[in-house]
Amino acid sequence: MEESVFTKIIKGEIPAYKVYEDEAVVAFLDIMPETAGHVLVVPKVQVDKFYELADEDYVALWRAVKKVAAGMERAFGARTLVKVIGTDVPHAHVHLMPLDETWEHGRKVEMTAEEMAGVAEKIRVAPIDLA
Repeated sequence: MEESVFTKIIKGEIPAYKVYEDEAVVAFLDIMPETAGHVLVVPKVQVDKFYELADEDYVALWRAVKKVAAGMERAFGARTLVKVIGTDVPHAHVHLMPLDETWEHGRKVEMTAEEMAGVAEKIRVAPIDLA
């Protein structure tokens, strides 16, 4: 399987606004967000579908989803929408989005690099310093 854009982010070949990282999972802001704070939670092992993950990677993915969603709710004071779509990138991942009164399905939000960095800092949860 060819390396996905997510694998390239995990390897540090493509920059990303990371909000969480551990040995098995990384979470970063979506560059085409439906809402400010739209995060992708991605296992470090590349498989096309989340149900193809080994059990330990599957559990690690959902444990990270729980941590990041809690961080997002603290940061934004809003419920968090969880979506598993599986059509845009052939690498298992989960979308997390803070919900507010303006959210609508399919909407895209334009954000500057400074806004993205600010949102990432607001959401960021430990642990992340693996370097």
